[in-house]
Amino acid sequence: MLCYRSRMDEPHYGDPPHHRLYVSILGGSRCSARQYQLAQETGRLLAELGAVVVCGGLGGVMEAAARGAHDGGGVCLGVLPGYDRAPANPYVDYVITTGMGHGRNVIVAANGDAVIAIGGEYGTLSEIGLAGKIGRPVIVLDGWRLTRDEGAPGLWYASTPEEAIALLHQALGLTPSLPE
Repeated sequence: MLCYRSRMDEPHYGDPPHHRLYVSILGGSRCSARQYQLAQETGRLLAELGAVVVCGGLGGVMEAAARGAHDGGGVCLGVLPGYDRAPANPYVDYVITTGMGHGRNVIVAANGDAVIAIGGEYGTLSEIGLAGKIGRPVIVLDGWRLTRDEGAPGLWYASTPEEAIALLHQALGLTPSLPE
C-alpha cells in the first residue's frame, strides 16, 4: 500500500524521490476562470499532502496547478513540448524539455501515479487515454465525459478538488499519515 507524508509531518524532502507521490494534472492551455480556480485549488491540496505535481508546464490549467502547488509549499514538474525552458510558466519548479510537441503527453501521463484531468481539449483527451492505457487511475474534474465509462476500470468523476483528492486516495489505496 502506498503512503505519503503530509506537510505537518517531518519534512519529506529527505525522502528518496521515488517514494514520493506524483500526480499529473492535465488540462488545456486555455481554460475558464472556474477551471483555473479548480486547478489551482487541486494543486494546492496536492502540495499540502506532500505530492509532486506534474503538468505540461505552460498556461491555463497547467499554470493554475503549478501556482496552487507553489502556494501550498510544494513542488511542480513541468514537461514542455519544445526544446526551450523559457516558455514554462513562472510557478514551475523543475522543467523538462522534450522537443516532442504533443508526443510529450505520454510523458506527462506516465509520470503521475495518477492523473487528474480538469477541462481541456483534444490534447487533454489524449492524455486521459494514454494514462488509462498505461494503467494510471484517471480522475476527471469539470472535463471530458466518456460515454463508455460504465464499468471502465480506473476512471472516476469528481465535482470538487476535495472530492478529486478523496477519489485519488481510493484509487491508489493511499493511507494518509496522521500528525503526531
